[in-house]
Amino acid sequence: MKAVILLATLKNKGLSNTETLTEFFCGFLSKQKIEFEIIRLANHKILPGTYIHLEQEDDWPAIYGKILKAEILIFATPIWWNNHSSELQRCIERLDEVFDIINSGENSPLEGKMGAVIVTGDSDGVEHITGNIANFFTCTGLTLPPYASLGVIWEGHSKDSKKTKTELLAHYTKNYSKDAQSMAESLAKALK
Repeated sequence: MKAVILLATLKNKGLSNTETLTEFFCGFLSKQKIEFEIIRLANHKILPGTYIHLEQEDDWPAIYGKILKAEILIFATPIWWNNHSSELQRCIERLDEVFDIINSGENSPLEGKMGAVIVTGDSDGVEHITGNIANFFTCTGLTLPPYASLGVIWEGHSKDSKKTKTELLAHYTKNYSKDAQSMAESLAKALK
């Protein structure tokens, strides 16, 4: 089994809360013998649009090809003004063509794949974002098994926080290990 994780941090380098939580979660995927690839979207050229292939070349078709080969698709995003990041929104818009395929009467190319969500922030927004992404997933053919979200709201995620990666991981390990384990186990079970 393989998971593709679209890491939607706005940062193209340096410490990212969302990347750190994603790496923490990936340890639990490994325990379930699920391979994974984290794609840091900010390091890729993804043009705005609503089709997989555009007239101008970019990195999205290759990323979409990786999604098609995986059994699990995970969106990992920080919260910005109660919404997912602009990096993730661009991917959702590029996946709109999948919805066009479904509307034409064909099966979704994403049918049978599992979806999940990872969210970080320092205030409200996890439920709103998870609900929006769950709606998008189900409309494009992905299935969300039980416990398919890992959301961490903590003041240590604030924009001006000086938490180190070690401090972030210690907080996740102490408070979210059970949640991460349940999510990884649920994804593995759903694909058996």
